[in-house]
This record gives sequence, C-alpha cells and structure tokens, in this order.
Amino acid sequence: MNLKSKEIAPVSFTNRAVKVIRSYFPILEWGPAYSRQTLVNDLVVALIVSIMLIPQSLAYAQLAGLPPEVGLYASMAPLILYAIFGTSRSLSVGPVAVTSLMTLAAVAPIAAQGTPQYLGAAMALAFLTGLILLVLGFLKLGFLSNFMSFPVMSGLGTAVGIQIAAGQLTPVLGIPSGGGTFLAQIISLVKNCGQINVYTAAIGVPAFIFLLLVRKNLATLLTRAGMGKGLAGILAKMGPVFAIVITILAVQGFGLDKQGVKIVGAVPAGLPGIALPPFNFALWSQLITPALLIAIIGYVASISVAQTLAAKKRQHVDPDQELIALGAANIGASLSGGFPVAGGFSRSIVNFEAGAETPAAGAYTAVGIALVALFLTPLLYFLPSATLGATILVAVLSMVNFKVIVKTFAYSPTDAVAMAMTIILTLTLGVIFGLIAGIGISLMMYLYRTSRPHTAIIGQVPGTQHFRNVDRHEVVTSARIVSMRIDESLYFPNARFLESRVNEIVASNPEVKHFILNCSAVNAIDASGLESLKAINLRLKDGGIAFHLSEVKGPIMDRLKKTLFAQELKDRIHFTQYDAIYSIDPDLAKKTMDEKRV
Repeated sequence: MNLKSKEIAPVSFTNRAVKVIRSYFPILEWGPAYSRQTLVNDLVVALIVSIMLIPQSLAYAQLAGLPPEVGLYASMAPLILYAIFGTSRSLSVGPVAVTSLMTLAAVAPIAAQGTPQYLGAAMALAFLTGLILLVLGFLKLGFLSNFMSFPVMSGLGTAVGIQIAAGQLTPVLGIPSGGGTFLAQIISLVKNCGQINVYTAAIGVPAFIFLLLVRKNLATLLTRAGMGKGLAGILAKMGPVFAIVITILAVQGFGLDKQGVKIVGAVPAGLPGIALPPFNFALWSQLITPALLIAIIGYVASISVAQTLAAKKRQHVDPDQELIALGAANIGASLSGGFPVAGGFSRSIVNFEAGAETPAAGAYTAVGIALVALFLTPLLYFLPSATLGATILVAVLSMVNFKVIVKTFAYSPTDAVAMAMTIILTLTLGVIFGLIAGIGISLMMYLYRTSRPHTAIIGQVPGTQHFRNVDRHEVVTSARIVSMRIDESLYFPNARFLESRVNEIVASNPEVKHFILNCSAVNAIDASGLESLKAINLRLKDGGIAFHLSEVKGPIMDRLKKTLFAQELKDRIHFTQYDAIYSIDPDLAKKTMDEKRV
C-alpha cells in the first residue's frame, strides 16, 4: 500500500505542475490543436489588421510625442508576447489613444520631445507599467480594477476624447501648437488661428471629412450593394489606409511639403533592437504614479473588450492572467524601444469580425508590421502629419459621449457629479490629475452613501410571512414591537449612524418593548459594527427593551457565535423575521398570516 502511494504521488505532483504551467502559458492550451485551416484563417485576419494597425501606430506615436517609427516598434513585441500569455482569442494589443495621451502627460514635464531622454522616459514608463501589471497578476489582484467606476471611466473617456481632439486640430490645420491641457490648447488655437496653413488645411480637413464619412456610411453603402456585413465593416475600418495613400500622393505630386505642409520625413527602416530603459531612481520615482494609472486604465479597457468579445463566442477570459499578459506586452514594448500599450477596441473588433481563431493572429500581425518596418518605411516619407491628426481626430470622437451624463444624472445624481468632475478636472488640470481626482470622488461618494444607509420600518404583509416597508405597503405592525431593516453591511463608516437611528426610532415609539433588527440585506459586520450592536443592546436593555436580530446570514452568524454578544442574545437571534414576531406575539403573527391579503 505504501509502495503504491509513493508511485502515485509523483504523478499527482506532475499533473499539478503541468496545470500551473498551462495556466501561465495559455498557448499550451490551444497550441497543440492548431490546424492548417486555423493557420489560414489567422493569416487572413493578420493581413487585414496589419493594414489597419500601421496608420494607427504612426498616429498614436505622434500623439505620445514620439517619432512615428516608435509606434511600429510598440506594435510588434507586445503582440507576440500577448499571443503567448493572453487568454483572449480576439484582443489586439498595441498603442491606444488613452495610454498615448497619458504617456505624453507623464513624460513631457521630464524631457523635451525629440530627445533621447524623452524616448528613454517613455520606455521606462512602459517598463514600470509592465512590472506593475505583472505584480498585480501574480498576486491575483485583478479585482482592483473594480474601483474604476463606470462614471469615472466614462467621464475620463469623454474628457480624453475632447482633449485629444482639440490637440489634433493643430496638425490638421497647420497651426503652431501650445499647451498640455485642454484650456491651454484652446487658448493657443485662439491666439494662432490667423496662422492657419492653407495647404495643410487643404490636406487635413478633407482627410478628416473623408475618414468621418467612411467610418459612418461606407459599411452601410457596401452592405446595401450586396457585400457581406463583416467584410463591409472591415473595409470601412481600413479608411485610414486609403487616406494615407491619397494624401501621400497629393503631397508628393504637388510638392506641398515646400508649402509648409509638415510631413513625417525619413522613417528609419529596420527592426527595433533590444534596449534597456534607463534605470534611474529619480526618473522612476517621477513615473511610478503615471505608470500605475496607465496600468489600471489599460487593464480595465482591455479586459472589458476581451470579455465582451469572448462572451459572443462563449469563450473564457482569465482576468488575472490578462494582467500578466498585458504586463509582458508592456515590458516587451519597453525593451523594443516602444511606449505603454493596451488592448485596442477597434483593432480587436476587426480581429473578431475577420474571424481570428487564436491569439496567433496577433503574432502574425506583428510579422506584417515588421515587414512594413523593414521594406515600406521609405513610402511614408511624404506622409503629412495632418493625415495622422485627422486619423486620431476621427478615432477619438467615438469616445466623447455627453448623452451618458444626462442619463446618469437622471438615474444617480451623485454618480453624475463624479463623472462631471472627472471631465472638468481632466480638461483643466490634466488627465492624470483628473483620473486621480475622479477615483477619489467616487470613493468618497461611496463612503458617504454607505455611511448613511437606507433603513425601513417593516411590518407583516397580511396572508403571508413576508415583511415590507410600512411606507410602501399595507402591512400589520404592533405598538410593542418595532422591526427595522438596514440595507447595507455594518462597518465603521455607518456604525454610529445605526446607533443614532435606533435611538431616534425608540424615542419616537414610547410603547415599544421589543426592537428587531432585520439583517436580510447585511452581508458583513466588521468589528466596529459589532461594537455598535453591543452598545445598542445595552442601551435598549437599560430602557427595558429587548433587542432581537433576524435573518442573519450564515457567514455572519458563524462569526457571531464566537462572541459573547451572541451568548447574551441567546434565543433572540431568529432564523426569519416571522419567527422573531412569533416568538414575541404568536397570536399577532398567526392572525396576520390568516388574514386575506388586500
């Protein structure tokens, strides 16, 4: 028997080890079943996404204040690493609008754009972002993203969209730029509006209109012409490629670069080398807070897209493993001369609609971008910055959503305040400060709401054993018995409130002899809550009133049983509210249950 146990143990250990390894390397799950047909499908998807990703990568590098080739570098290694570590079959990782703007906001105060120090700081920011994501992933702390409330995320998206749009009017119109915040940008635009470069505007404005029309109407027109909905949508998303080709030909053909139209110029051909970011304590201390915020924002945006697309195909996405995958992607971006990356919504949608079957499609996309970096960068020489600005401008307009503020205000004014404050502070003080303030406001409002929870005096519904709010339903009560329901867990912010509320109710009901606290909505009681319950019990006892608890949930009851408080109440902790009333006044409980419900 002992011999068999010794033989089985290693097998069991090996199985566990394999399971752990597979959990950290999802490629081992889908890789062995990879077929020739899956390869063909993923290659087709990669071709489509590569064509779409090239203009986006160039544009987002410009938005981050970096040379255009850095956008290509940030779109290679991250895709390959995500294919190894990621659990989403459709998520496409690379530069995105929000992280690009946050990179600019974090690095611009540290170094001048166009300098090696600026690029080094951006690489260090990506490295720090990756490290933070990896730590969160290994510690299984994906739940921390839940602290990013919808109002804050929505408000941040709207504010970032407005700020990016205002900033891109500069390259689109050929106006001298100025200012890092929305207000500074607007002031600069007003001051310099007389310096519009007509030739630049002649490129940028038509490009913007073309991209806008393509984005909104091309898919519908192609569908009406008989094209499949999926293919029509993909072609519509490739509008930036058409705009790039047309405007390059226009600039080169008419010599517009000699008329003041700013162009990308020489883009170095070749693949990025492996380079370490600067390991400077002073620099890292300046970047740690922005890196943390970029990590959280990038993760929240990425996991939302990944889970939405996975649900459509009944696939599973592991939130904690996604932290590790995004961490590896950002470290890969850093080591290859890039800047922070995240999952892109539009690229992921194209991935999904084109039929990506595995994350390998992303790795093939990286190969496609690498081929462009090796052989096609000379073709980008005459690419006008106005076209890249128009590309960004159209992309971020979808982020601006004022209707949601009105809807949120109608449903929850306090959440609307958090959303509005996030927008205002982001536009006036910058994206990083606005995000921190938005999170702080949301947490403060949460604490305020939970510190003053809803309470209700409840009575028995005739003909039933149910109890409801006396202000909303026709119920039966007794002058000798007060039953109160509290609709919140009992913890330190609301413990004193509960004591005050009980004192208030008892003072207004002089005939009361029994006070029942209905705990059906209480999911937790911390040490402060327990002390308040003890205080309530003593005060009621001194006033000749018996204190009861009803409908205490199992996990809470398990903890209460370990305390003297539970022993003091003895048989005054009741399984149901009806049991509590029955133990005090059985005739009333029976009579009410036998009555016909109105």
